[in-house]
Amino acid sequence: MRSYWFGDIDGSVCTPAQGDEDRILERCETIRGKVDSGFVPVSVDEACACGFFADRAEYLVRLRNVTIRDARRKITAAFSEGDAELMQMVRMLDEIDEVVNLLTEKAVEWYLVRNPGFSRKYKAMSAKRMIGVMKKEKGPLGRICAEIDALSDQRTTLMRDISTRTDTVMPNCSTLVGGLVAARLMERAGGLAVLAGMPASTIQVLGAEGALFTHLRGGSPPPKHGIIFQHRRVHNAPRDVRGKVSRAVAGKLAIAAKIDYYRGEADPGFLEQAQQRIDAVGGEKK
Repeated sequence: MRSYWFGDIDGSVCTPAQGDEDRILERCETIRGKVDSGFVPVSVDEACACGFFADRAEYLVRLRNVTIRDARRKITAAFSEGDAELMQMVRMLDEIDEVVNLLTEKAVEWYLVRNPGFSRKYKAMSAKRMIGVMKKEKGPLGRICAEIDALSDQRTTLMRDISTRTDTVMPNCSTLVGGLVAARLMERAGGLAVLAGMPASTIQVLGAEGALFTHLRGGSPPPKHGIIFQHRRVHNAPRDVRGKVSRAVAGKLAIAAKIDYYRGEADPGFLEQAQQRIDAVGGEKK
């Protein structure tokens, strides 16, 4: 007996497949697991002659419906992975950062027109504090600054949400470098699967592609770190050992990403050993 997505053919006996597209897709998975070198494909004309379809047009319509349903299921499964939503959250956070920074800059320029004497003071103030001062203004400037302040609060909340989700999606990477840094690395790589396949040397300079290409083209010093510089163990390390620390962190991240992708759970033994290694490198002197 030969089995196909639309039915079975046993000599001159033809038995059509029963059920809707979902049932047919389940049947295809079963058949796919049994296919061997002896599989014999069937032509459209043979399928029609067997009574499965009235003509070629009906065959193509049914096949199209089944394949579209299959594509939808696979796309849904792909986007239901935790890293897909996490990537979008990181991208949204970056967009909010750009918007807040741009609007704050424009609001300061507007405020300086109304209060020229503020020009010396604002340079020593944080953006958050400046917005707090400007939103006390009456009129449209005060209302806009209040909206900027609210958006900044949303940014802080989203950052916490990203860290919390990263703890679930990438528990080992999150423990090593923090949820936000781990999520940014994964987003820059293009997904957890891609990050897990990267060598440590690539992870080390993720986010520093501009400096890397400048080095390759013009012979400038190569970058020692990219996004991982945001991790306190790297940016707080003494300058003379910062490169060694970034290499050590990237090396352990390469392993952590593989554990996260293939196992999906924290490995306390690995994490303890990784932290000890990074601490040891950070204490080395040139």
